[in-house]
Amino acid sequence: MIIDYLSKYQSNLVAIVYMIFSTFFVTVMIAFIKYAQNDLNVYTVSFFRFFLGLLIILPFIIYSKYKIFSTPNLKLHLLRSCINLPAMYLGFGALTLLTLEKISALHFIAPLFVTILAIILLKEKIYLFRVSSLVIGFIGMLIVIRPGFIAIDIGTIMSISSAFFWAFAIIITKKLAKKDNAITILSYQYIFMTLFTFIVALFYWQTPSLEELGYLFLAALSGTLFHLFLNHAYKLVDLTLTTPFTFLGLLWGSLFGYLFFNELPDLFTWIGGIIIFSSVLLITIRESQLDKDISKKSLPLAQ
Repeated sequence: MIIDYLSKYQSNLVAIVYMIFSTFFVTVMIAFIKYAQNDLNVYTVSFFRFFLGLLIILPFIIYSKYKIFSTPNLKLHLLRSCINLPAMYLGFGALTLLTLEKISALHFIAPLFVTILAIILLKEKIYLFRVSSLVIGFIGMLIVIRPGFIAIDIGTIMSISSAFFWAFAIIITKKLAKKDNAITILSYQYIFMTLFTFIVALFYWQTPSLEELGYLFLAALSGTLFHLFLNHAYKLVDLTLTTPFTFLGLLWGSLFGYLFFNELPDLFTWIGGIIIFSSVLLITIRESQLDKDISKKSLPLAQ
């Protein structure tokens, strides 16, 4: 019994460390993307983010002797990437218009969209706690964007739209995860997204400088590390333990925005972000008790 307890305690501790690293690296990725987009358009940046990411995971693909490409869900992988494309363009585009702090707060909306889509597309039952959580999350979003008090800018609309498209991708990912492992899903995502973004980037091509290429490589590396740490954390423990630590994304976003982009913290963004996060946490805890899977793999948001 003592050994089992210590083993569980160790798994929880390792999962917490993984979650801390995952929230850190996703914010690092976003920061480097923001740096790169000072002189490069979103189409060029998006291509290099996935092309360089594909090069990073290529040794894993070769080491597996390409067995990771074995899947009965090729069409779903393709559909997921098609939906991921506008989610990424909108999300990366919003980075040029919003602070890292606000982006991080609005990203918490994605699991709420997942809940709505699961009810509509997967015919999940409507429970009182779901409705209550959605209402709470919506109130939090209104506090962040403050319609009527400040103008709703295009960056906010793009960020919310990105979260909506990403929610569709999450629904598909949940289906894929039943038969495909994490590296298979990641590999198909990187391959398809590299192809799609390359075709689009040809029409808007900008050749990055060595400095910009360095930013893009670090963004791709950070994004890959984020996925790896997050997936390992999910394997070790239940979502009720991992979800609270996704709130660190708002902390990292606020800190990085202040240190590297001279973005001053905003009280309303923090209040709204806390409320949105609370609604997401309520859904996660309650549906874990009911053995549901609504919010699994939906936090944090990243392309």
